[in-house]
Amino acid sequence: MPSWQSLSGAFTEHWDIWLVTAVLVVAAAIDGWKLKVPNWITFPFVISGWIYWTASHGMEGLGWSLVGTLVGLALLLPAYAIGGMGAGDVKLLAGVGAWVCGTHTFYAFCLSAIVGGAIALGMVVVGKKWRHHSSQFKNIVNEILVIRDPNQLAAIAAERKSSMLLLPYGIPIAIGTIAYFIWTGMLP
Repeated sequence: MPSWQSLSGAFTEHWDIWLVTAVLVVAAAIDGWKLKVPNWITFPFVISGWIYWTASHGMEGLGWSLVGTLVGLALLLPAYAIGGMGAGDVKLLAGVGAWVCGTHTFYAFCLSAIVGGAIALGMVVVGKKWRHHSSQFKNIVNEILVIRDPNQLAAIAAERKSSMLLLPYGIPIAIGTIAYFIWTGMLP
């Protein structure tokens, strides 16, 4: 059993990862409840990451934080552009990037995508609407391949929203990112 001192030392040494973890848990809870990650979480999350990296590593640190932010944005912006994701989810991953930089953000995203796919599949199976959602999925993929205009795709997605299974993606982002932190030893 770990001692209080070892736990305290692990927290002190990795306080930044614990902070990111806490923000992710709060954001996931709100997203699960309201289907929205609010700006009062995402904007301070991103900006505080920039401030932390600048204060601890100077302009080079700010550069790494900005790259992480851009990676987080770039990974989810295409889904947002076609109406498949909320802006809060995009900004949440950008906040992760601001705190842990680009490479970690990319791998956290990969795990989050796997978790999101598993949760979505579970929601379809539990809801017993496999045929309906598989048909919608095929239509969406076909529209993306044929239409290719993000504005038109977003309009179609907005029309379809009431019949869609909505996944609060802050939850997969939190689970995938925290799992990545644990797997890599960043979160002891």
